[in-house]
Amino acid sequence: MAHWARVQNGIVTNVIVIEKEVLDLGHWGDPAEWVQTSYNTQGGKHLLGGVPLRKNYAGLGYSYDAVRDAFIPPSPFPSWVLDEETCLWNAPTAMPTDGKMYNWDEETTSWIEFVPPVVEEVVTEEPAV
Repeated sequence: MAHWARVQNGIVTNVIVIEKEVLDLGHWGDPAEWVQTSYNTQGGKHLLGGVPLRKNYAGLGYSYDAVRDAFIPPSPFPSWVLDEETCLWNAPTAMPTDGKMYNWDEETTSWIEFVPPVVEEVVTEEPAV
């Protein structure tokens, strides 16, 4: 069995696991619309050491670039730039690596430290016996 992505007008609309011979029967639409994808491929690397396939595992809404022969996720923010090697999106500035958590702020095109809200402990009294 293999993973296949249905690509319509350059966009992934479905991903299924199916045998190629069964897919070729045409019960799932035109077999020419289906492009094989690898669950273990990310950023142009095979996570288990095998041969990478089409840069990234296809997901719904991803685009398929036939020239690059690559699945490309949607850009998370307008300012992010596509890495031609990995076909993944990178922020215009690298996220700090100081061990803190950060969120991207598109308005300022910068990383903003995420400070989790303080949760106050709620003390309840047990009923008297």
